[in-house]
Amino acid sequence: MDPHLATLQRAIASAIDGLSAEQLAWHPPQKWCPAEILEHLYLTYTGTTKGFGRVLAAGQPLAAKPTWKNRAQATIVLGLGYMPSGRKAPTHSQPRGLPAQQVASEIVSKIAEMDEAIARCQEKFGSRAKVLSHPFLGPFTTSQWRKFHLVHGLHHVKQIHALRNQISREAT
Repeated sequence: MDPHLATLQRAIASAIDGLSAEQLAWHPPQKWCPAEILEHLYLTYTGTTKGFGRVLAAGQPLAAKPTWKNRAQATIVLGLGYMPSGRKAPTHSQPRGLPAQQVASEIVSKIAEMDEAIARCQEKFGSRAKVLSHPFLGPFTTSQWRKFHLVHGLHHVKQIHALRNQISREAT
C-alpha cells in the first residue's frame, strides 16, 4: 500500500477508535457529527475508486486541462499540505445517512480498494500522467491523488478529534 494512504488508514482508525454509536452521532449545531465526517470521507474514497475505474474502462486518462485557478489551489493543498476550511463539499460527497457502524467498519478497506484502483492506473499510464480531475483542484497524477486524500483526510481527522474533545468536556 502507498505510504500516504497507509498513514491515512491509521489516522482514521485511531480517530474513531472507541467511539460509541452515540458519540459518532453527536454534533454541535449546524456542524457534521463524526459519523457524517466519516461518511463524507467514505464517499470520496468510493467516488475516486469509481473515477479510476472509468479511466481504466476508457483505456486512457480522463483528466481535463488545468486552469490557473486549479494550479494555484492544487499548490496550496498538495504543495503546502493545507486544506482550507469552509468550502462546501460537492453534492456527491455530502453525507446521505449511511449507517455509521457500516461506514466505520468499512472505511479502512475502502481506502485499500481506492489504492488498488490508483495503482492499476499508475501501472497502465505511468506516474507522470494526469489521469483524472478533481472537481475543484483539476487534473492530478496518481501520486497527487494519494497526497490529496492524505491531506483531505487528515483535515477531517482533526475535526473528529476536536469533536471528541467537545464530547469529553460535555460528559464531565
